Amino acid sequence: MPPTNPRKFSRLSPSPRFSVARRRFLQTSAAAVSGIVLSNCARNLSNNTAPSAETSPTADGTTATDSKTLHVFSWANYTDDELLKNFKDQTGISVVVDTFDSNETMLAKMQAGGGRAYSIIFPSDYMVEQMIELNMLMPLDRSRLKGIDGLMPKWQNPVYDANNAHSVPAVWGTTGLIFDPQRVQEKVRGWDYVWNNVDSLSRRLTMINDVREVFGATLQYLGYSLNSTKPAEIEEAYNKLLEIKPAIAAFMTNGWEDQLASGDLQISMAYSQDAIVLMEESPNLQYIVPESGSSLWTDTMVIPKSAPNPDAAYEWINFMLEPENSAKLVERLKFATPNEAAFNRLSPEVKNNENLFPPQAILDKCEGIAPVPQDIADLYDRFWTQLTST
Repeated sequence: MPPTNPRKFSRLSPSPRFSVARRRFLQTSAAAVSGIVLSNCARNLSNNTAPSAETSPTADGTTATDSKTLHVFSWANYTDDELLKNFKDQTGISVVVDTFDSNETMLAKMQAGGGRAYSIIFPSDYMVEQMIELNMLMPLDRSRLKGIDGLMPKWQNPVYDANNAHSVPAVWGTTGLIFDPQRVQEKVRGWDYVWNNVDSLSRRLTMINDVREVFGATLQYLGYSLNSTKPAEIEEAYNKLLEIKPAIAAFMTNGWEDQLASGDLQISMAYSQDAIVLMEESPNLQYIVPESGSSLWTDTMVIPKSAPNPDAAYEWINFMLEPENSAKLVERLKFATPNEAAFNRLSPEVKNNENLFPPQAILDKCEGIAPVPQDIADLYDRFWTQLTST
């Protein structure tokens, strides 16, 4: 919800997530925002030949026929009315934003052929790698990109997409714990607190509804890599998670916020962006990256091969790369930017927000979630099913 991979810069293997992953739902353009709900990821790529504009369905069943309209498929709060208005004022292009709640939801829709209206998509780092392997993404023409050289050095040549050949990094963040310091039993430095206070936490803890995030955090707590491919280590993490099962109220990525703010929950695993937004409303809350480490994720902008309006897509990417535009989005929507030129425009208060831009000492403990071999992904999924269904 960050950057990722520093998670290999990459993030996770396919797993179903049904709440709004890494983003607290904010209403975007009143003109057109729709949530799209699908089930588990379909693994086989459908025909990606670009359809004619007349046959490109949007989420609401309309077609994308207007060269002055750009259809975007995004996480819920990466756009707002001001951004869409400013983009239209500058380019004359109207934007229709549909939202997805997980990378797997997005991929399933694209593979099923229902995403052929979209000319811009916001996949996470690891999903970029998967979509490249599935031949779903258009190679970017760097001669048409303005400002990509302004990215921070570690995003100039990310491991999930060498030299940003198919994607432009847009947003990054961490995964951690959020709580009210006045309501916990002791100082919280990380996952030790959870394992040491299972009884008092009874049904007052929520964890992200994501197999690799939950197992990754536990693997790190045990001293292993977040991306472990060793069956014995993964099983050890599963058994460790069983120890705290009595403390877990639910596996949910969002929907815990009001309960945490009111004190019904004591602590929640959360993506940094969601935590920061909530802390603006409830400044008594605190967010930390566990001392044992965390995942670090990146979300990107890509142009699918089936894009009906690639010219407008390049306009969008260039608009988002403009330092002033990017900096204003950071200020309004509270996500970290990989754009160094934009970072330099931020206020000292925002630059010094360690929840948004953690110090290097914290980042050094983070990993990006990387794809794992299919047999290992299946093992994670099997233990996840056992954990969440008992």
